[in-house]
Amino acid sequence: MTAAMGATGGYVVEADGGSRGNPGPAGYGAVVKDDAGRVLAEAAESIGTATNNVAEYRGLIAGLRALLALGAEGGRVEVRMDSKLVIEQMAGRWKVKHEGLRPLALEAAGLARRFRVTWTWIPRERNSHADRLANEAMDAAARGETWQASEITSAPAAAPAVEPGAEPPNTDAPTLFDEAGGIPASGASAPGVPAPAAADGRTGASGATGVRTADGRAAAGAETDGGRASADAGTAGRAGDAAAGTATSHDRRGHGWMPRATRVATSLLLLRHGQTPLSVEKRFSGLGDPSLTATGLAQAEAAALRLSRQPYEVEVIVTSPLTRARQTAEAVAAGTGLTVLVDDDLRETDFGAWEGHTFAEIQQRWPRELAAWLADPDVAPPGGESFAATARRVEQARERIVKAHEGRSVVVVSHVTPIKMLVRFALGAPPESLYRMHLDLACLSVIDYYADGPAVVRALNDTAHLS
Repeated sequence: MTAAMGATGGYVVEADGGSRGNPGPAGYGAVVKDDAGRVLAEAAESIGTATNNVAEYRGLIAGLRALLALGAEGGRVEVRMDSKLVIEQMAGRWKVKHEGLRPLALEAAGLARRFRVTWTWIPRERNSHADRLANEAMDAAARGETWQASEITSAPAAAPAVEPGAEPPNTDAPTLFDEAGGIPASGASAPGVPAPAAADGRTGASGATGVRTADGRAAAGAETDGGRASADAGTAGRAGDAAAGTATSHDRRGHGWMPRATRVATSLLLLRHGQTPLSVEKRFSGLGDPSLTATGLAQAEAAALRLSRQPYEVEVIVTSPLTRARQTAEAVAAGTGLTVLVDDDLRETDFGAWEGHTFAEIQQRWPRELAAWLADPDVAPPGGESFAATARRVEQARERIVKAHEGRSVVVVSHVTPIKMLVRFALGAPPESLYRMHLDLACLSVIDYYADGPAVVRALNDTAHLS
């Protein structure tokens, strides 16, 4: 939609956050206005247990995302907050020293680059609107309710939001590491912004969230759930617990609603490779070619044993060319008597100069390059491959495999990035959905493809065979 602006064509974002205990039950509020002071959108959410600083950053992020939803990309924005810490850090005058705040600061900076931002500290009494919204959200959560924005009646007249040619870089940036632990990210769910990890040990979000624009609609791209992605692959919540029984009740009959119904699906059994030395240390592992550890080999054998039994009836095995994947695939082949096929496009993303480094090391040595990479999927690591390029080749691999093995059950052995992308494609989900998935080593995910209908995700991160 086209956003409305005041006489000078600018916007104001006021944001606040608070915690009743620090850390304690926390929430944020944000309001978007034109430069005449008319309210264009409000946002608020209870975020579970968090600190004041985390809540303040979350308020800033929500305000910038609400502004994006109004179609104001490229516009002039004054951000006002009563948090001296957030304003000074965003203006670049103070360093972000707290490890738990860095992911939120990176996310906020990525959003801010899509506008022309001025950062202004204001006294608390001048930030009463955002403060009220934050308290409303926390109060609603305490009552077991979801915050609802009151009707905004000061809807302004429409005007162009972005000057011709003023198009800041896209910030859609999926985080899809293979060996490195999941990258810290914030929990908002607007296009291109990673979902946050618990930056200070908060225990979860209430889901009391909302964004409303001046025309009464829920803002496009606004936060709609309280799900959070873990910052550490070793501690992330397991979707496989819920999916463990799914794959074993695998019914591949079609749900055709077109004239020539597909009666049998093409099933891709997506198997992540087993443990390597780099996965133990949570280091980036792209085209580097480590072998499986003894634990990794045992994980591969456990997966192979499972796939050799009913109900899977494996007919084809296709693998990434990388050693860790091929070793996993060979274990499955030994248990099924099948030949392993290799598809080069199933390889992991090339992390270039970052290969073998931890996220903390990269953040220290390549801070600008990392920020750019996180902000735009078309940006590649130094000497490496962008996520956008990875997505294109993975999609091509999927099309080849499904076409060549229609109606069969195919084990596809690959890595975190390709598997997450295949799941996202199957769900028709936006890029930010990648931050809401976690894949353990040697986990199994299942997608069924029907020629006359959509793909169906049958299981995700199933690790029952490793129990």
